[in-house]
Amino acid sequence: MLSVPTLFTVFDVNFLALGVVWAYVARSYPNLHAARYWAAAAFIAAVGMAISLLRVLVDINPLVPILLGNGLLLLATSLAVMGVNRFYGLPPRWRLELSLAGLGVVGLAIFTVWHDSIAMRIAIYARVQSISVAGTIPLALSRSNGGRTAGGWLSATLAVLVIVAHAVRSLCGLLESGGTIGFVELNQVQAVLLLVLVFLTMSWNFGFLVMAIDKLRDEVAELALVDDLTGVANRRHLVQRLTEECALAHRTQKPFALLAVDLDGFKEINDGHGHAAGDDCLRHFTLMTQSKLRPGDLLARSGGDEFCIVLPSTTLSEAATIAHRILEACRADAAACMPGEVQIAASIGVAQWQPRIGQYPERLIAAADQALYVAKNDGKNRHAVCDVDAPSMVPEIDMDMMIEAARARTA
Repeated sequence: MLSVPTLFTVFDVNFLALGVVWAYVARSYPNLHAARYWAAAAFIAAVGMAISLLRVLVDINPLVPILLGNGLLLLATSLAVMGVNRFYGLPPRWRLELSLAGLGVVGLAIFTVWHDSIAMRIAIYARVQSISVAGTIPLALSRSNGGRTAGGWLSATLAVLVIVAHAVRSLCGLLESGGTIGFVELNQVQAVLLLVLVFLTMSWNFGFLVMAIDKLRDEVAELALVDDLTGVANRRHLVQRLTEECALAHRTQKPFALLAVDLDGFKEINDGHGHAAGDDCLRHFTLMTQSKLRPGDLLARSGGDEFCIVLPSTTLSEAATIAHRILEACRADAAACMPGEVQIAASIGVAQWQPRIGQYPERLIAAADQALYVAKNDGKNRHAVCDVDAPSMVPEIDMDMMIEAARARTA
């Protein structure tokens, strides 16, 4: 039979190890605020376990290990739950969790001072901890809060198992299954159930670690698709999105459009005002442009002062309207500039997906670039539309024909 000191020592060592791991994570990833709560929870649980060990190591009033030790363990559970709330971007709910832990301590005190009952103390502790743990399940399984990841599913599953283990342990304690429960020595059933709880609690914390890994991996993947300067999509993201849209259009034969945008006179801005002014222009242009786009449209910086805009489920004429709207915003902004301020102008090429493009996004980019070339040659600060099939990437394609067709429809 396992003794209380042996089991509690196992608890203590495991919680200390968890605390060290989460402290390292919190230090290495300061934006992961939940790690601080989980580190604090693990260290407080370790202290609670150490205080609970006093019941067998020294002659001490039972109120100290029972109330203070178990109270700290309930507080640790509350902190772990608040960490889950912070992980999903919700407030930590201090009042609720601390009130719940306080009620648990009051219940433990009643069945220590007024009526000494270990079985009732086990039941109260299990009930309070189960209520706290249950609050994490909806968050881990909610799509709206970013749940339903591998870590979320693991955390929710283990939370359910912790609640079930607590329920079984409480029932066995009240029914005295396996014999009476001593203050120092547990019966065989309680010892096994306590070991199960040790395993599940540690696994529940491992679920938090998997949640954190999922989140950090998603953040790294997102950063790989974002332009550092402007905060919009980068070329990699653009190609990825165009590939998806081309595949969808190839299956459904429903059109979408692409705008190729180039800022006019950007080299002169850099040379005359400095690269910092040029960077400000790029950021300002992205803000103006995004205000004229629809939900679902993608603005991407393809390089330097060049941008592309993916317009899902959009015809050529609708895309031309959006291009005109962007140019009008630039012109209005330039008209509002004071003397000496940098004015932004742009040229835009408009192209629509055609069956000949198939699943090759580079063909659509080439068509939009050809229309942009026309807009540049015809005076800049305007848009040109290309309604001819995009180049099929073979030598016999007559590019002059494409340019002339686009010139005929220049705005």
